Amino acid sequence: MEACGPPGPSAALATDHLVVRRRKAVVLDQITVGFARGAVTAVVGPSGAGKTSLLRCLNRLDDPTSGRVLLDGEDIRQLDPRQLRRRVGMVFAAPVLFSGDVRANLAYGLEVADDGRLAAALNAAQLPTSFLDRDAGGLSAGEGQRVAIARALVRDPEALLLDESTSALDQDAAGGIEALVRRLAEDRGLTVVMVTHDLDQAERVAGAAVLLVRGRVALAGTARQVRCAWREAVG
Repeated sequence: MEACGPPGPSAALATDHLVVRRRKAVVLDQITVGFARGAVTAVVGPSGAGKTSLLRCLNRLDDPTSGRVLLDGEDIRQLDPRQLRRRVGMVFAAPVLFSGDVRANLAYGLEVADDGRLAAALNAAQLPTSFLDRDAGGLSAGEGQRVAIARALVRDPEALLLDESTSALDQDAAGGIEALVRRLAEDRGLTVVMVTHDLDQAERVAGAAVLLVRGRVALAGTARQVRCAWREAVG
């Protein structure tokens, strides 16, 4: 099975020999991979392969045991964590929304939060400006996920990390999020890294894919190549 080589010059976000150990277990083992600007890369693999651990290292929700994460060639440990998380946004499987209206959710933590800026983020997530006054607790799962994406976009990130972001949605809502993710990468030039258990989704949304097995990169290539390699890699 072909292993992933060093990230190329188009990689906006990359890992360099990343290792994560927890007690005696090796969660990630020598991960060196690049994620291209303006593209969606799917990270797939069986349960326990290290997918979410990799994602959490990309914006320092977790720190690796050794190795580096690079943003535009700079070690992210040299960046203020708040600045890093503005530049590299993350959206979880279940949208984490605070009580109150959508406006308050989008503005949380911002020094300047005028309605024009918030409305632009909503529109980028394909929600109308009228959502600013909606009660966050009354949103559907699909609407809540779009608001969570808008909350990341309002900080004008360079990269967006998605951790099983459609797993709790019905087929129609999931399809809407998939189309949105593709458009954000293409139109805004975002680097999108998407963890998914769904190989069909990876092939629909992502131009590239990384297959993790037992904490190592088994294959990096197109989503179709990863699909074809899946049985061999996990067998």
